[in-house]
Amino acid sequence: MAEAKPIASLEFEKPLAELEKRIDELRKLSGKQKLGAELEISALQKKLLAARKEVYGNLTPWQRIQIVRHPQRPYLLDYLRQGATELFELGGDRAFGEDRALIGGFATFDQQRVVFLGHQKGRDTKENLLRNFGCAHPEGYRKALRLMRLADRFRLPIITFIDTPGAFPGVASEERHVAEAIAVNIREMFNLHVPVIAIVIGEGGSGGALGIGVANRVLILENAYYSVISPEGCASILWKDRAFAPQATEALRISSRDLLDLGLVDEIIPEPMGGAHRDWNTTITTTMDRIRHHLTDLMKLPAARLIETRHARFRAIGTVLEN
Repeated sequence: MAEAKPIASLEFEKPLAELEKRIDELRKLSGKQKLGAELEISALQKKLLAARKEVYGNLTPWQRIQIVRHPQRPYLLDYLRQGATELFELGGDRAFGEDRALIGGFATFDQQRVVFLGHQKGRDTKENLLRNFGCAHPEGYRKALRLMRLADRFRLPIITFIDTPGAFPGVASEERHVAEAIAVNIREMFNLHVPVIAIVIGEGGSGGALGIGVANRVLILENAYYSVISPEGCASILWKDRAFAPQATEALRISSRDLLDLGLVDEIIPEPMGGAHRDWNTTITTTMDRIRHHLTDLMKLPAARLIETRHARFRAIGTVLEN
């Protein structure tokens, strides 16, 4: 499985990787030659723990972007395979074709049948081409709308998992009216009669995220981001250079803490030290627990109240306070 492979280090993690390497080398050498290096190993382990707390306790917004893009981070299907049962994927938009970047179907969470939707990325070149790097075409959003209407008809709650840099911006996508497809989804999601929970598990870029993001509760993993545009896209517009992406990340205020302070998300789901890719089991278990908590609350509300609170939630976004 992917989580069992050695974890690739990010640029800012290289000093930590060097310490880990020294500890491993000492252990191997001590085991072979019986050098009795336990004290030195213990000292290095303490140094490594302190260094980890220093690095991960003071992450910049751009470093969090790097973590959330780590190729070994758990994706939608990983969450479902571990945290749900009776998965049944449905395909096609009944108009053009199938989109493998945005998938959906039925699943069971603690004996509660739900409809799930979400972006799925790939882990290698072949799978990334199949999944289009998590960037959905219009047919993906029309498929999502078909499944949401199905959920509404049978009174099944909807759980959406957001993880995309944005909807696919290519010519074919524009020819098939991607903006219209996303706009229709946003409109229709406001009037669903069932609970809707959205979880940003990775990247939450632009309309590609919002096309399945109009929910009663919006949760976000600690290192994930939710933004009107990707940092690189913002840098290209404002500075005419994608190299200014770190500065754009700061200016956009797209980190989970900023989003919570601004009222754009309802809860931050903590990640293990170093990011979700370092401990899939803890990340997925914690995320599913929070979904169950919010689903239990929302299932108690009548349909009219669900629609009312969804409208009120989004109308409150962008409030300006004047002195």
